[in-house]
Amino acid sequence: MMVNNNDSDHLNLENSNKASTSVLAPESFLEEAEVFPVIDVRTPAEFAQGHIPGAINMPIFSNEERAVVGTLYKREGRDAAVLKGLEYVGPKMAEFARAARRIAVDNQVLVHCWRGGMRSGSMAWLFRTVGLKATTLEGGYKAYRASFRKMLEEQKWRFMVIGGPTGGGKTEVLKELENHGEQMLDLEGLANHKGSAFGALGEEDQPTSEQFENDIHARFLKFNPDRIIWVEGESHSIGRVYIPDQLFELLMQAPLVMYDIDRKLRVDRLVRDYGCFDKELLQESVLKIQKRLGGQRTNEALEALDAGDYRSVADLTLQYYDKGYAKSLAKRNEPVLVLKEMTDEPENVALKLIKQFSHEDNRY
Repeated sequence: MMVNNNDSDHLNLENSNKASTSVLAPESFLEEAEVFPVIDVRTPAEFAQGHIPGAINMPIFSNEERAVVGTLYKREGRDAAVLKGLEYVGPKMAEFARAARRIAVDNQVLVHCWRGGMRSGSMAWLFRTVGLKATTLEGGYKAYRASFRKMLEEQKWRFMVIGGPTGGGKTEVLKELENHGEQMLDLEGLANHKGSAFGALGEEDQPTSEQFENDIHARFLKFNPDRIIWVEGESHSIGRVYIPDQLFELLMQAPLVMYDIDRKLRVDRLVRDYGCFDKELLQESVLKIQKRLGGQRTNEALEALDAGDYRSVADLTLQYYDKGYAKSLAKRNEPVLVLKEMTDEPENVALKLIKQFSHEDNRY
C-alpha cells in the first residue's frame, strides 16, 4: 500500500527551514544541477516512477515506512506521524550525512522531495549540520514537473518535423543534422523504442511515461528556442510511453518535411536493421500486427521468415505500415517540402535541409 504523494510532505517544517536553507525555483535549481549533485529524498518507488535526470536517490523513508507515516498522519494527526518518522530516520542520519559528503561538489549539494516540505527541509538541515551547503527546490518535484509545461507554453519553439514512410532512415537524418550543428530531438532514442511493432528489438527497457517526459525536459534545457529543433514525426505513443500532450500538439502543428526513398532501398534498410535478430523475436513482432496485416499476409510473412527470406518479410510488413502512415498523414499540415530520394544517403538529405531551412533569416 502506497501513501498519496502529498501525505508525508504535509508534515511541513517550511517556516523553520526556509530561514536557514537556501531555496531555489525550478529554473535556477536546474541550472545549479549542471554543477552540483541532486539528492532526491523521496521513496524508491517515487524515484522509479520519475526523477530529475542525473539525480541520486537517498530516500529518507522506504516505501513501506512512508506508507505507515502517511496513514498515521491521516488517522492520528501530525504529531503522531512526526514521531514515527523520527523513529525511522534517527538510525539512518549518520549514513545520510556520510553519503552526502562523499558526493558533494565544492562542499555543496542540492536536495528535493515531492513538494519541498519536511523531507527535503529536514535532510537539508542535517547536511548543513555536518558542514555542507544544502539548497532545496522550491515546490519540490511537483514544481519541477510543472516547470516543463510552463517552458513549452511560454517559449516560441521552432519545430520542424521530418515525416515519411517506415524504413526511410529518418532517425539517421536527424543524427546527421545534429552532427552538422543542428538542434534535434530524438524521441525514439529517449523512449528506447523505434516506434513500430519491431521497435523494441535491440533496445533497453523503456522508461515510464513520466521519466520519458523528464528526459525530454532535460533536452529542452539545452535548446535555443530561436533556432530550429528537428524532430521525427511520431504517433502520440512510442511503444508503451506517450509524448506529453502539450508537446504532441505543438509537433502536430509544426511545419512538415516529407522524406522518402525508393521502396527497394527501404526494404534493404529494414533487412539491415532487423535481419540480425533471432527469428523468434521477429515472429513475435509480426504477430503483434497480424490483425491489421491480415491472415494471408501474416502467414506469408511467417513462412518467409522461417525460410530466412527477410526481404519478403520486410516487403509484406511495409504494406501495413505504408497504409497506416498514409492515414496518419491526413492529420498533419501540408508538407512545406517533399524530398523523394533515389539513394539512401542521410548526410546528403541533412545538408539539403540545412541549406533550405536553417538560415537565420528563414522563419519558414
